[in-house]
Amino acid sequence: MVVDDDLWSAVGDPIRRRMLDLLLSEGNGTATSLSEHLPVTRQAVAKHLVVLDRVGLVHATVAGREKQYRVDRTQLARAVAQLVDVGAAWDSRLRRIKRIAETIQRGRDAHDETGKNQ
Repeated sequence: MVVDDDLWSAVGDPIRRRMLDLLLSEGNGTATSLSEHLPVTRQAVAKHLVVLDRVGLVHATVAGREKQYRVDRTQLARAVAQLVDVGAAWDSRLRRIKRIAETIQRGRDAHDETGKNQ
């Protein structure tokens, strides 16, 4: 499993995740239109869009004086697939930890029962 740290760093920010949600629901947007729905300035939105563009989650096309951004669904699907892989790996680790903890507890219970019988 290969995890793209830059991609996950980009989607780790709640503002950027909200921006992706907005772009997905609207189909596209500009820094100005997105800033109307977010608790940050247009300039902050523009900086967040640069981060998302750098990792390929959005692509821009020039529309007059502004850039229209659209989500790259292929890259988003790649991010989702990575998240599923990471989740599956952690589920497997947690199951192993649980088995180890249960084995330790059974050993303690058996030891306690042995001590009571003496």
